[in-house]
Amino acid sequence: AFAAGAPHAAETAPSAPEPAKGAAISASVCAACHTNDGSRGIAANPIIQGQHPDYLVKQLTEFKAGKRDNPVMKAMASPLSEADMKNVAAFYASKQPKPGFAKNKDLVSLGEKIYRGGIAERSVPACSGCHGPSGAGIPAQYPRLAGQHADYVEAQLVAFRSGARHNNAVMNAVAAKLNDRDIK
Repeated sequence: AFAAGAPHAAETAPSAPEPAKGAAISASVCAACHTNDGSRGIAANPIIQGQHPDYLVKQLTEFKAGKRDNPVMKAMASPLSEADMKNVAAFYASKQPKPGFAKNKDLVSLGEKIYRGGIAERSVPACSGCHGPSGAGIPAQYPRLAGQHADYVEAQLVAFRSGARHNNAVMNAVAAKLNDRDIK
């Protein structure tokens, strides 16, 4: 009886992601906006190179389901199967992230202060509490922010603050307490 069940168990076991298949999807679908390796494309689009694979799958799933409202990403994510999403995520996660740079050097110290210590008088927690001291993030829950485009991060914080992006209640609550200068 044990031997008879073994092949069936192997057939139903989830397969490991295949980054090579993800690379093919990236080249034909993702590269136009995110570059082929997910690196420093245009600042309106996120850098997905080195991002946590679970986080990327979560976001693709939310775009596909309409939980994140972005017509371009919905169109790109909708035809992807769960396996496709995992393969693409594994491909981008396998890429070594590159360091970023400050776009507005005058706000670096304020940004670091908020990131590391929050804003106590407005009950804004430190970003590092969820995104990590080095900006590496927490897989599936919070993205890697280290090296991310400043324009993209700013747009996402504004969207969380306004409620236009509503797929993370914690970020909606935090961003609601930030003013424009804090976000920049």
